[in-house]
Amino acid sequence: MISIDIFRRDSRLQSFRANETIFERGDVGTTLYVVTEGEIVLTAGDVVLERLGPGGMFGEMALIEHKARSATARAVTDAKAAAIDQKRFLYLVGNTPYFAIEVMQVMAARLRRMDEAQPSH
Repeated sequence: MISIDIFRRDSRLQSFRANETIFERGDVGTTLYVVTEGEIVLTAGDVVLERLGPGGMFGEMALIEHKARSATARAVTDAKAAAIDQKRFLYLVGNTPYFAIEVMQVMAARLRRMDEAQPSH
């Protein structure tokens, strides 16, 4: 989970209403988000991939690899999230080194869960 202290008073917080779709699978992604309030769910079709609360991060894959979103993100409750575009991401990685480690930890944990969910060969 990302340390949200640097985002709590962020001027770029975005607010989402309960059940609001933030982005859909297949959308072009230019922003990652760090949840500061509320709950977000990530889905692929009817499958719930992950539920995120404060400190949770989503949207990082599309931002890093410049490809379509791999999941749909929807607010479960009223929620707020810091929006981080490419320029800000690079600034945070360069000036807050632990942020880069946290992003990698989130991605590694998601990859590990996906691997564990696959049937053994």
